[in-house]
Amino acid sequence: MSSIATNPAAPETLPRRQSRVWRKFRSNKAAVLGGIIVGFFVIVALLAPFLPVPGPAVTDWGAVRQGPSAAHPFGTDEIGRDVMSRMIWGARASLTAGVISVAIAVLIGVPLGVLSGYLRGWTDAAISRVTEALLAAPFLILAIALAAFLGPSLTNAMIAIGLSAVPIFIRLARGQTMAVMTEDYVESARAVGLTHLALITRYILPNIFPPILVQSTLTIATAIIAEASLSFLGLGQQPPAPSWGSMLNVAKNFLEQAPWMALYPGAAIFLVVLGFNLLGDGLRDALDPRDH
Repeated sequence: MSSIATNPAAPETLPRRQSRVWRKFRSNKAAVLGGIIVGFFVIVALLAPFLPVPGPAVTDWGAVRQGPSAAHPFGTDEIGRDVMSRMIWGARASLTAGVISVAIAVLIGVPLGVLSGYLRGWTDAAISRVTEALLAAPFLILAIALAAFLGPSLTNAMIAIGLSAVPIFIRLARGQTMAVMTEDYVESARAVGLTHLALITRYILPNIFPPILVQSTLTIATAIIAEASLSFLGLGQQPPAPSWGSMLNVAKNFLEQAPWMALYPGAAIFLVVLGFNLLGDGLRDALDPRDH
């Protein structure tokens, strides 16, 4: 029974396993590219207050819908605001929405999923039925409905997106918990009288963390698209605060006269979503225990 003192699911020491994961991730060029793209946007968002660009709400009535130039590298919008400045500050809104929305989904969904898979019985049945009912509704439609109910604002948009993503993490955590519960080391730990809390914190959560991390990375990309969609519909970030989605909403009226107004926010959404997807795929491959 003393064998359960060390987690049998991870016979390697933690530093050795981390080294294997890092080497495999580093060898995946697509994953590294995704990490670079995500890192670039994160750095730009963090440095937004310190970059030498005009304020995102500063207007220049002498440069309305002006094309890219030395003074305005990405051009200006319909009231003379610098598009590059609004792109940079819009990155803060999009990335914040993606991360916080997923954090909400993880903090609610993972405990419910673990509870469902661990306790089984009527608890599992009740949580599973509610989860299945929520999954029956398309993610974006559910987010739009919740955002409309809560009211238009970035905070409410993040809450709506986070709640809409909860069923994804409930289902994933439940399935992973049920898989871990069948392992011999869990049965051994139960036999020596470990409490439920000790079993969950020492054996279940560490073993379901890798798939949760991968799913979180991929869901951030989905949440960024959802935030842009809500802002495009007027349910997310409210003017004059910048958001890539709201910028596209305005730009659709000037596609012929000022195509750059749509080009740059559209390209930013594409790149950051691509980056998170490549990063998530790379993490999934690197953390896959079957390849270690």
